[in-house]
Amino acid sequence: MRFSNKFIIVTGAAGGIGSAITRRFLSEGAKVCAVDNRAEALNQLVHNLGSPNMLLAIEADVSSESSCQYLSAQVQQTWGAVDILVNNAGKFPVTPFEEISYTEWREVCAINLDGPFLVTRSLLPLIKVSKAGRIVNTSSGSIFAGTPDQCHYVTAKAGIIGFTRSLANVLGQHNITVNAITPGITDTPPVLELFSADALDKQAQARAIKRRETADDLVGAVLFLASDDAAFITGQTINVDGGNNFV
Repeated sequence: MRFSNKFIIVTGAAGGIGSAITRRFLSEGAKVCAVDNRAEALNQLVHNLGSPNMLLAIEADVSSESSCQYLSAQVQQTWGAVDILVNNAGKFPVTPFEEISYTEWREVCAINLDGPFLVTRSLLPLIKVSKAGRIVNTSSGSIFAGTPDQCHYVTAKAGIIGFTRSLANVLGQHNITVNAITPGITDTPPVLELFSADALDKQAQARAIKRRETADDLVGAVLFLASDDAAFITGQTINVDGGNNFV
């Protein structure tokens, strides 16, 4: 198994995409720390996956510096090292631009852009312990289309690409790679609440592969970037949207 004896951190782990990533890493022999700010959802994830010896669940808020420091301290105490960090936590409300309050703008940017910075900075000493550290950031395909009514989310996710490229140059000397994925709109519970079935079906028909995107469609790209096969790939973005952006 590719990830035996590897220590993995996944933020937003109790969500649709995060839980799929967590499940696949566990199936390939990794020890996973599932991070989320929703205690009930985390407990349900642990119950569903049933891997108590391989799965560590920590409630933490990625937008809080003190919470990220707490996360790092807990991981330090339990594992002492981190091999792979997947910055996946996110929030994506749909709000017309003129109705976005500064409070909402800051909250969305804090989770989607500040979060990866705070988590990465707090865990970096532990990642440096690894002989081949990997960081995978989740951006969004919305940055290519400039999706309306999500200006705050699109802005934050575009910032993730700059963060990824710059951090790759910083950490290459430590043999740590930093890459990103840009998912298309994906069938997860929050998305299904925000968008109608007709809207999602219309989006699917705009793709080269004419079906809805699922969380499992993203897992392969994440695990590839986290694997030894991607040891000489850094500062890059893999777009995983079924061909939406070239149709």
